[in-house]
Amino acid sequence: MAAKKALSSFPKALLDEVEKWGGRKQTGVSLRYMTKFGSQPTSRNLLFSAQFLHKELPIRIARRTLELQSLPFGLSLKPAVLKVRDWYLESFHDIRSFPEVKDSSDEVGFTKMIKMIKVRHNNVVPMMALGVQQLKNDINPKAQKLDEIHQFLDRFYMSRIGIRMLIGQHVALHDPNSNPDCVGCIHTKLSPMDVARNASEDARAICLREYGSAPDVNIYGDQCFTFPYVPTHLHQMVFELVKNSLRAVQERFMDSDNVAPPVRIIVADGLEDVTIKISDEGGGIPRSGLPKIFSYLYSTARNPLDNSLDLASTDRVTMAGYGCGLPISRLYARYFGGDLQIISMEGYGTDAYLHLSRLGDSEEPLP
Repeated sequence: MAAKKALSSFPKALLDEVEKWGGRKQTGVSLRYMTKFGSQPTSRNLLFSAQFLHKELPIRIARRTLELQSLPFGLSLKPAVLKVRDWYLESFHDIRSFPEVKDSSDEVGFTKMIKMIKVRHNNVVPMMALGVQQLKNDINPKAQKLDEIHQFLDRFYMSRIGIRMLIGQHVALHDPNSNPDCVGCIHTKLSPMDVARNASEDARAICLREYGSAPDVNIYGDQCFTFPYVPTHLHQMVFELVKNSLRAVQERFMDSDNVAPPVRIIVADGLEDVTIKISDEGGGIPRSGLPKIFSYLYSTARNPLDNSLDLASTDRVTMAGYGCGLPISRLYARYFGGDLQIISMEGYGTDAYLHLSRLGDSEEPLP
């Protein structure tokens, strides 16, 4: 009832159109295709890209909007989820209201509009996490089988990664001052060692802020090795994994007379995959807890949203707590054909294996 009531603020014609577009087939693209196509950002190619997005984005946004309206356990009715659904409806309306993209002038206007849409959706992850937290406060997750919620969130966040990648890539192709080794958001000669170093420094800075000290991070690998990938995606994944390792080590050795052992990162370049292994001696995870680490309803830390019903306190990055860092990191890896595996030894520590496809020709997984 509440969802229907909230929907009454949107014209029925718009909701009918969402229904229609949500039934259409999505079109996936590969990292290799994005790189090849974007390597020549001519006016003609930018026009073609905008025309593709004008047709593709409403399909992807409509599909997620429909799902947001029909979630189990009353999740659709949570205020935070209703807010996210409104953002999606507004974005769908903006794109569908934009006339057909016929020339360069249209393309510039369209690019400006989708850039604004990307900004509108910046806080979707903490807002959805807040909605899930609101649900957890109402029900006992242990007493309910919440597989449907997990599956929905996997689809939802994977789709969000794809939408933001397509918009970000198109917008970045307009940058006149871009790095010559970059094609839009894609760095054709990305050093995983450099990304690992930067992500580790960022994670250590947060650990220092929250605990007053931070374990060292030692990185091993070929400094000269590069491969094509999206730097922001790789930074996000390595940052999340290192942050988890630092927290585990710090909390295990906080009151110990022993020096906290370093977190170790090893970068290996194989024929098919680039693999980044992040190892810690933070005490590990019990075997019974391993299935929960990729759950959106589980976190070993206090949730920073527990005492907050708005986004005011979610702007600062914390060491842990939203319960979606690991599962979203795995989605980032899978988006371009990779994966994330966690192997733990309780009483000792944890190894995270981040596999990234070197081939770049797997298409987006379209939920």
